[in-house]
Amino acid sequence: LILLDVMMPVMDGYTFLDRVKADPQLSLIPVIVMTQGDSEADEVNALAHGASDFVPKPYRPQIIQHRVASIINLRETAALANQFKYDRLTGIYSKRFFYQQVREILRQNPEEQYDILSVNIENFKLFNDVFGIKTGDRLICDIAGHFRKMEGEFELFSRFRAERFVMLNKHTREYDEEMFHALSQQLTELPNASKLNFRWGVYRIVDCSVPVERMCDRVMLAADSIKGQYMKYFAVYDDSLRNQLLQEQEMVDDMAAALEEKQFEVYFQAKYSLTDGSLSGAEALVRWIHPQRGFISPGEFIPLFEKNGFITSLDYFVWERTCCMIQQWKKMGFSTVPVSVNVSRADFYQADLAEVLLEMTQKYELLPSELHLEVTESAYTENPRQILTMVDELRKRGFVIELDDFGSGYSSRNMLNEMNLDIMKLDMKFIRSEMAKPADQGILRFIVSLAHWMNLKVVAEGVETQEQVVRLKEMGCDYAQGYFFARPLPPQEFEKIMYRTEAE
Repeated sequence: LILLDVMMPVMDGYTFLDRVKADPQLSLIPVIVMTQGDSEADEVNALAHGASDFVPKPYRPQIIQHRVASIINLRETAALANQFKYDRLTGIYSKRFFYQQVREILRQNPEEQYDILSVNIENFKLFNDVFGIKTGDRLICDIAGHFRKMEGEFELFSRFRAERFVMLNKHTREYDEEMFHALSQQLTELPNASKLNFRWGVYRIVDCSVPVERMCDRVMLAADSIKGQYMKYFAVYDDSLRNQLLQEQEMVDDMAAALEEKQFEVYFQAKYSLTDGSLSGAEALVRWIHPQRGFISPGEFIPLFEKNGFITSLDYFVWERTCCMIQQWKKMGFSTVPVSVNVSRADFYQADLAEVLLEMTQKYELLPSELHLEVTESAYTENPRQILTMVDELRKRGFVIELDDFGSGYSSRNMLNEMNLDIMKLDMKFIRSEMAKPADQGILRFIVSLAHWMNLKVVAEGVETQEQVVRLKEMGCDYAQGYFFARPLPPQEFEKIMYRTEAE
């Protein structure tokens, strides 16, 4: 705060005020003008030049102190109000202010139809990792600036989270892919955004009694429901998504108790050698047998647990149960059957992962090579350097590393090139698409040859027909698993396969 006397040498107070108020940064500093005159004209003149307050001389220090305290308090209150109202990075409306304004608009316009829209940047965390947080912040600010230019098209818009924006829109037309494709194209023209994908969600407001916070959660759920889908730009929230949300919440509520109550079971799917048809190993797969809902598909709970972090606890359970079963089978006299277990991306963030796995194998008197570790592409794309370092550490300890789901994504080639591996597992969808082509037109034979050139064994997943078996054998594939050979089975059923193998 500045205390300014009007009568000064070189420059009078009014000229000083004019100079200060012309500077965007200095103009934010409040000024109290003090002068010998006490006429109304002097006060008006000072305020007209931008003064915050006027005090005539002679004055008492206590009055000045109170005036200063008052103005500073007023400015601080205004600053807090701005923090509530605006997002600190972009300057557009904050989430809390958006909630407040939507409630008010809906209350004042009960006859109008409104929608809430959301857009999020797919894989924004990966963008930040590659280009840096400063570049990510600049992109967010550019997107906010783009929405400012579209101010007439949206009633309100707000930044919700790092990569999410939410808007209130009057319902004037039906939405289609073309509309959101055009909106996404505009965003990709911003600097550094050309290769990004944007996913939009739509929530139609039909019941104004639903809390605005819940409306926004639902519209973001709609956008998330099409994540990773090619040529899909938007999704509308409906009852099926609502039911999915409720089911997911039920699973989250039940997951800890389910692990404690042993509702999760480990099944084993046999792997066979395509050379001589012998049992060569197995894959451990987790199943959830819920007391009320019955069998819950892994496709429902695994992605959810990966998002909320519970997957690490579940993985530890699967590893321990698998080690226990391998030990038990060895004591029963069966030949050693290596079993592969999944290592989720969240597991790789545990600095002591190698020690944990090594201690577990030692506890059950196993060699590390008897426990194969499957690494997926999703783990690699999240943090490639950390994954590569940890995989090297695990291999040094004697564990066998399998690249799972090869051919399912864009990073498989990079993983094959950069990661020290022992086994490549071909994704079942990749195999099906290749089997649909004539033998001389697909790339599967080349992939198998490349793997062998790199000293990798090849496992084909999801094999279902005799024709697939014949083609895979012709291409030199080493092992196969799938319904053609055996479904995933509980331990007692899998042991029957082992008994038959031993008898042969």
